[in-house]
Amino acid sequence: MKIRTPLGIFLAASIAMTGCSNNDQAGGASTDAGAGAVTTLRFSHFMTATDNINTEALEPWAKKIEADSKGRLKVEIYPSATLSKPGATYDATAKGSVDIGMQAQGYTAGRFPLTQIVELPGISNTAQQQSCILHNLYDEGVIEDEYEDTHLLALIGTGQGALHTVDKPIRTPADMKGLRIRQPSAVASHIIEATGAAPVGMPASDTYTSLQRGVIEGLSFTWQPIQAFRLDELINTHTNIPFYNSTFVISMNKDKYNRLPDDLKKVIDDNSGAELAAHISKVFDISNAKAMAAAKAKGDIMIDIPDPLNDPDWRGPLMEGSQHYLDEVNATGLDADNVYEKAKAASSACMV
Repeated sequence: MKIRTPLGIFLAASIAMTGCSNNDQAGGASTDAGAGAVTTLRFSHFMTATDNINTEALEPWAKKIEADSKGRLKVEIYPSATLSKPGATYDATAKGSVDIGMQAQGYTAGRFPLTQIVELPGISNTAQQQSCILHNLYDEGVIEDEYEDTHLLALIGTGQGALHTVDKPIRTPADMKGLRIRQPSAVASHIIEATGAAPVGMPASDTYTSLQRGVIEGLSFTWQPIQAFRLDELINTHTNIPFYNSTFVISMNKDKYNRLPDDLKKVIDDNSGAELAAHISKVFDISNAKAMAAAKAKGDIMIDIPDPLNDPDWRGPLMEGSQHYLDEVNATGLDADNVYEKAKAASSACMV
């Protein structure tokens, strides 16, 4: 199924009932979406309620769904992983524990192996370009099977990751040796390991306390969440090196979608897909730039390595980590090399 559908349907119903407040009761969602009935859709994600991805992208989407459905759809948003754990949200959506969910694919190792090839270094430069690549690959059927157990709403690029530490400048891979670095995905993990550092897997919501307690000494993260998760209170040294790119998925429970009448399905479809992904990824791109500017204004140490694949110090670990990931996926019987070539071709077509 192509992802051209708007996410609007969900939200229209949500707002009709009680608005898009995070304080709404979860309650039982009506399965009867006939004329005049209101269907409530519970939307779970791990970002904070005040995060601008929630306030500038997800909440407006929910309101659009409600408006387009004339109040017959209501989307209740549950941020901060209050309804499902960060790494279990996609499966919770598939099983119907939640109606709509947003998750980072990297939080579930091995669950989206072909999608995560798009996270490899050199594939994309911006969140918007990455979203375009993801949807091109989905529409071509290259990664479609990885989402067959839900109704896909959007595949989202979040921008290039960077390295952030409390006070340790990282200029070459040698500077990372022995450091415990938070990793968000298998792709980032392999590359971090190739530098001699120790990758530590955890969701974004655990990074603040882990830094405080010394469980990790640094993290790989895009810039956008640095302020949302208050990490700027703890870190002051940054290496802007595009060595991975995180991806998110928003999907809807398939049965919940299928039980909607055709006109409400159209509301969802008209508000989802590539256009929704482009809007959210644009918010990421703007937010990444703002967060970086704020760190510079704060006087943080900034080290720029804009082209690591052509840097004599960094090329080796990045290529080693990338090949490790591709070999790992190939070993499962999937054709990772073919998808990698398709991703590079889509990258050129999606240049922003």
